[in-house]
Amino acid sequence: MNKWLFKHIDNSALIVFRMFFGLLIFFESFGAIATGWIKRTLIEPQFTFNFIGLDWLQPLPGHWMYAYYAVMGILGLFIMLGYKYRMSMLAFTLLWAGTYFMQKSSYNNHYYFLMILSAVMVVMPAHKYWSIDAKQHPEITSISMPNWCRLYFYLQLFILYTYASIAKMYPDWIDLTVPEILMKSKQHYFLVGDALQHKALHYFIAYGGILFDGLIIPALLWKPTRKLAFMASIVFHLFNSFIFQVGIFPYLSLAFAVFFFEPESIRKLFLKKKPLYNTETIKVPNYSTAFKTLFVLYFVVQIALPLRHHFIKDDVLWTEEGHRMSWRMMLRTKSANTVYRVVDKTTEDSVLINFDDYLSKKQRKPASSKPDVIWQFAQRIKEDYASKGQDVAVYVTAFVSVNGKAKQQLIDPEVDLASVKWNYFGHNEWILPSKQDKKTDNSVN
Repeated sequence: MNKWLFKHIDNSALIVFRMFFGLLIFFESFGAIATGWIKRTLIEPQFTFNFIGLDWLQPLPGHWMYAYYAVMGILGLFIMLGYKYRMSMLAFTLLWAGTYFMQKSSYNNHYYFLMILSAVMVVMPAHKYWSIDAKQHPEITSISMPNWCRLYFYLQLFILYTYASIAKMYPDWIDLTVPEILMKSKQHYFLVGDALQHKALHYFIAYGGILFDGLIIPALLWKPTRKLAFMASIVFHLFNSFIFQVGIFPYLSLAFAVFFFEPESIRKLFLKKKPLYNTETIKVPNYSTAFKTLFVLYFVVQIALPLRHHFIKDDVLWTEEGHRMSWRMMLRTKSANTVYRVVDKTTEDSVLINFDDYLSKKQRKPASSKPDVIWQFAQRIKEDYASKGQDVAVYVTAFVSVNGKAKQQLIDPEVDLASVKWNYFGHNEWILPSKQDKKTDNSVN
């Protein structure tokens, strides 16, 4: 295992990736400011739906979240240039983790991926060549890196894409229900809107997506198919970028390609003056035992997390329990009719909640269709009434449609959600069981 992890190889790929990575962080951070994402997601709402248990984690007041993201963008430039690399990388990781955990209205698996990737990049020697750090401290300069750096990307990407492929192998994807719904929501796109409605394209998206996710990493690893796989990646990721606007992830995915091509090719293309490292030296660090333990544990967790929903009652598409951090991407759409009823425990007077009094437009959908957010909103309502001296119960009537199927009741309307505790590791029994009904509505709300 020492040879597998600690044999030194040429580090051209890691150096180039660091520069791409930092630049993409810069674009992601300042892009969130320029597009109004921060305003809609972190400034306009009265509060955010944070990850349960992190209620204290809320956006900075006023317009300070703009400064927060500007700092992340500047850190991206520092990372790209290799300036105080480890400190910059650690600071970005902590700040990005803060934004990831403080809101779920814009949850995206790509945000999670950026968080864990950033954390690992902190300990990678990505600043030891072609960086300000190496220029200021020549003694750290190196043209090699331990093999575990490259191995990390191979394993992490294989896990991500393989689970993404397997997750698509379910009826609503196979029978084109989900691709049709996704493309119907893009019908207004200039020039291409009508073309996106063709059945042939839906087949290509459905079955091409399964095949691409399932085969791309093996195809990049195998030299005879590497160039073809990379060209397929360009088409796939640019299509996703244009159609779904998923931020930097398509371009980050293309940047990973540097780890699959020969170091000499990467060096000639990006680092012409860099010497090529072509010896085989094994440098086992003093902390090798602890490192190997952490390395194995990390990937055990990465393999286990996407499996946890199989051990939780009912369908994850319905309950959402076990959905996050599982590489389940673009698999379902939901529409809902949801009512919150507040009952004063003393007077038994009841009132219906007006969403406009509490939620931004962006927050209404998750607060209508996602059980964990519904539970959190009930807690928030109870706290609001408690601040006025009232002890209340909160009952929810929610009829939800998944992938255009007939609406079904999601929440037990007889349960006071303000009084029940959240089950972190299992099924919450107040979520009613799903039924396999036929499709009746293909709208996206």
